[in-house]
Amino acid sequence: MKNHNIKSAKSSWFKTLAGFSIVFLLATSISCKDKEKQENAQETDTADAMSVKEDNSTVDAYVTFVNDDKNKMALDHAYTNEALLKLTSAIDAMAGEVDFDIKADLDKARQSANKITEDPFETSHADEIRKAAEILSGSLQNIQVAKFPSLASDAEQVKSAAMAIDPKVLTLDQKEAVKSFFAKSSDLLDKMN
Repeated sequence: MKNHNIKSAKSSWFKTLAGFSIVFLLATSISCKDKEKQENAQETDTADAMSVKEDNSTVDAYVTFVNDDKNKMALDHAYTNEALLKLTSAIDAMAGEVDFDIKADLDKARQSANKITEDPFETSHADEIRKAAEILSGSLQNIQVAKFPSLASDAEQVKSAAMAIDPKVLTLDQKEAVKSFFAKSSDLLDKMN
């Protein structure tokens, strides 16, 4: 009788172990399939963000503005102010398209852009332009990282162009650096759009 109880206990133990093994394998299989579905969904979202052109009219307006005439920079900084404000609006529009919140940063950029038209003889305009450029290039880079991973090199070019604006040099003495920042930003936004 003891042999029968031992065999029965071994059989029961084996059945229990086999049952747990089956449950474990099923749970692992389901977990792997769920993880695979999530990864596929993320890849699809990224691919969709890259393949769908936003065709945002505010972005188009900035790109057109920058491409139309690059020789308008003057002492009153009206062109630079308008370019910065249009760029700020374009970045805001692109952020809205891809559901990315950067409102606080853009408000600071607008403030810097508006300061450069207050007094045409002020010598700190380059400093304000550089501040706005840094904020705007950072915002573009944040959007790029979140939604457009293949445009990292373009975003880095915008950041480099922003950093090339020397806050200690008069703006009109570094027109090419300022125009380069606008052009690089335009190129990146056009690719996102």
